[in-house]
Amino acid sequence: MKRRYWLALIGVVLGGAVFFFQLSDRSGSTAPSAEVNVEDEAVAYFAAGCFWCVEADFEKLAGVSEAVSGYMGGTVENPTYDQVSSHTTGHRETVEVNYDPDVINYQELLDAFWRMHDPTDGGGSFVDRGESYTSAIFFVNDQQQRLAEGSKQALEASGKFEAPIATVIEPADNFYPAEDYHQDYYTERPVRYNFYRANSGRDQFIDEVWDTDTTVYQLDENLEALSSWKKPSDAELQEQLTAQQYAVTQNDATEPPFKNAYWDNKAPGIYVDVVSGEPLFSSLDKYASGTGWPSFSRPLEPSNIIEVEDRSLLFLRTEVRSRQADSHLGHVFKDGPKPTGLRYCMNSAALRFIPLADLESEGYGQYRDLFEAADIAT
Repeated sequence: MKRRYWLALIGVVLGGAVFFFQLSDRSGSTAPSAEVNVEDEAVAYFAAGCFWCVEADFEKLAGVSEAVSGYMGGTVENPTYDQVSSHTTGHRETVEVNYDPDVINYQELLDAFWRMHDPTDGGGSFVDRGESYTSAIFFVNDQQQRLAEGSKQALEASGKFEAPIATVIEPADNFYPAEDYHQDYYTERPVRYNFYRANSGRDQFIDEVWDTDTTVYQLDENLEALSSWKKPSDAELQEQLTAQQYAVTQNDATEPPFKNAYWDNKAPGIYVDVVSGEPLFSSLDKYASGTGWPSFSRPLEPSNIIEVEDRSLLFLRTEVRSRQADSHLGHVFKDGPKPTGLRYCMNSAALRFIPLADLESEGYGQYRDLFEAADIAT
């Protein structure tokens, strides 16, 4: 009993100390400096919880010249820490990463970002709770957006986490550097920083979850050749597609359930975009959802999928579109089977099925190994 008492007491003291250090060093009202231009391609913005830790981790990377703690994503100009930490301004603690793309590229920054925190935590980050500590990637150009979305979707599709990735991906807006006493906190106040970090839970999570995992969650470079594909004109599409295919892919229509080509298709193979031919789904991930539409638990190539908010009905849905053709495919819902918990509910009219036996002749031979690994023969 005495040992339990002292352990409990030590826990209370440590918890109080962490809170005290945060309160004493994070409060203040020094006005941040002016907003920063977000057009520079050698700059990136990430939110992964306490910016003391995120800044420190990025500055350890070769090729990063400077990381600056600050705020982004809110509605108040020149916010102070006290305002942001009240979770009423919409800002997140964000780090501006200035880097040399000849030494470290954006994909490598993304890889480092995922490994700095718990990207499934939608309520904060470790001991720090609230919107200002939630995970986000702010992109400054189309390339960063493409890489960030592809990386997130690849991570989610990998099944590394049972919970969905909570990281939001948004365009960068005004970045406001935090007060001076927040900058380089890990070198300016190492004792307080190390005490806070050791008791925050961050390093314990990183060691347990990431450990020696060196997986690169990125776009499949073998499929980048699709980027040279040019979408046909509207007149060409109307001639190329059936009336229903055109209505679904180009006008966001929905085909009837149970009266479409693939809802009950059980043959092995892959499903590609009916317009561009970009690979989208595999029969290995197809399941009987009972909805009357072909349903999949995950994409075959997450980088070929775009997810956007759909407010066309009274409730919010997540629309799924193909990256190259920009075809409307269907919607994704969070009521699917494990391990993803997702149901990609697609329109058959937006898809073309490539049977396993035809993968090589149709130019998709690289996917045969997936079926051989699953012990599925032609």
